[in-house]
Amino acid sequence: MTREDPSKDEINKHRHFSFRLNFFFFCIFLLFSILIVRLALLQFVEGKALSEEEGRMKSMHHSIPSIRGTIFDQKEYPIAESISTQSLFYTIEPGKKDQDAIVELAKKIETIFKDYGDPKKPMTAQEIIKKMDVGYDLEKNKTKEPSPYAVPRRIKADLINTEIAFLSEHRDELPGIEIQEESIRQYNDKTIAVQLVGYLKSFSTARSDNGREFYREKAKSNDLTEDYLDTEDVGFDGIEFMYQSELRGKNGVKTYPVNAAQKIVGPVSLIKPDKGNNLYLTINKDVQLETENAIMEHLEYIRSPARDRWSYAPNATTGYAVAMEVDTGKVVAMASMPDYNPNVWKGGISPEDYDNLKFFFGNGTISEVRPPYKDQKELNKHPTSLVYLGSTIKPLTVLLGLNEKLMGINETYNDTGTFSYGKDNNAKLSNSDGKVNGHINALKAIQYSSNTYMSAMIGNRLYFKPNTNGLEVWNNYMERFGLGVVTGSGLIGESPGFKEYNETNKKYGPQAALIPASWGQMGKYTTLQLAQYVTMLGNRGKKLKPQFVDKITTYDGQPIKGFTPEVLSEESFQTRL
Repeated sequence: MTREDPSKDEINKHRHFSFRLNFFFFCIFLLFSILIVRLALLQFVEGKALSEEEGRMKSMHHSIPSIRGTIFDQKEYPIAESISTQSLFYTIEPGKKDQDAIVELAKKIETIFKDYGDPKKPMTAQEIIKKMDVGYDLEKNKTKEPSPYAVPRRIKADLINTEIAFLSEHRDELPGIEIQEESIRQYNDKTIAVQLVGYLKSFSTARSDNGREFYREKAKSNDLTEDYLDTEDVGFDGIEFMYQSELRGKNGVKTYPVNAAQKIVGPVSLIKPDKGNNLYLTINKDVQLETENAIMEHLEYIRSPARDRWSYAPNATTGYAVAMEVDTGKVVAMASMPDYNPNVWKGGISPEDYDNLKFFFGNGTISEVRPPYKDQKELNKHPTSLVYLGSTIKPLTVLLGLNEKLMGINETYNDTGTFSYGKDNNAKLSNSDGKVNGHINALKAIQYSSNTYMSAMIGNRLYFKPNTNGLEVWNNYMERFGLGVVTGSGLIGESPGFKEYNETNKKYGPQAALIPASWGQMGKYTTLQLAQYVTMLGNRGKKLKPQFVDKITTYDGQPIKGFTPEVLSEESFQTRL
């Protein structure tokens, strides 16, 4: 047997190893070449198409409004609550925006509402198309950019049973139509503190140019839990607006992947909404209703021709009242009468209802509200809800006089029933009925409600006090007691009142302003300002913030927040005998 040369074996092994190594490197080179070519194709050939595809694949987010919290009175009587209802929604089907088909669908729905719906709530095909938000208006022959296709549009809320039954049975004949459960606001039929509680409007209206700045800012938010739907009802006035964030709760969010046609192409994920919180007002339902009834009965009483000339008021149509706890600032009653049923706002108020009720929406206890006279000339003849203080100012007038050392508490004045002032004493005023009170001090002047005492001893003396701007002093006291400035209640639209004495000063001088002001003229204020002022007198100088909410709880009744009296300022006086 011949033995092979070991050197040849070594050479063969080395060749095999070199071949395998070269083959390995060749494979690596080939793979990298393929990868580079593929990347080049992706970038330069298929890049544009892939970018477009990527742009077509994205997630859509749809906010789900929560159930609004309930508003109770202080004894847990429901004033405003959200109830479950069925509403009809429309979602544009991908690729199906044919105008003729949509018009046909709208006409079908119009017929269904007419045949099976509430005859008091008809809807025309044109109105339905507007609600469908498909991007055009047949009536005006205009087009616009519609909302995202995947967002459902509410066509009609609060469907009745016959509508629900027919729509459900014929669902396949109505493409894009779906019935969904949602909540609507229901106000108590007893109409309790209506203008204080307020009402709701759709978010699209609330954020409009004539709406609220708060909602215009919310429309800019990128927080999905705060994202408002245009069809969502939001607080627009009163407590409903003031506590919108607490009552609303937090949105839920529905997320789903869609393609360029906005067709859902994957599984939907859902974050459930958090229910809104409940409010327990300081309003006492029984006191409130008694107050409202008393106002309406008194209006009827003074309109009766059988009354004497002092109480007969044939044109009296409105009345306002506020009951406020002296030591806490809690408002137990706030009545602006006549009121109305705020359920008219549900689903959008009709033009007819708005025209009939427009004089009663405003809260006349905090703002200037005009009486219900549609004729402007007639309207100008009647006072608004801002009223003169009258004799209620006299305790403060005396406090001012004592504190400014204009007179002593036991100093007497001979009240002859009249008082003359001005150049050559050509201006003259009198007590009610010209009553003569004789020699009276400050206490008796308040008791007898003497106009002449207030004028002579305080108004006139303040005018003549050396080195003193009497009108400036008067204005300072008024504002310290909450007159001529807002009360700090937090209610939207609150008026500071009208300082008529400033206008009179410009025309006739400070004496002509100070003397009538001293017994309750020259300044018009709201009922809430008067209540805060009188409360301040009653608690000896503490200006309390008017409070309307006693506590806040979760929707399920768990306590969140309570409220304690809030002193805005405090006054003290030193008097001399």
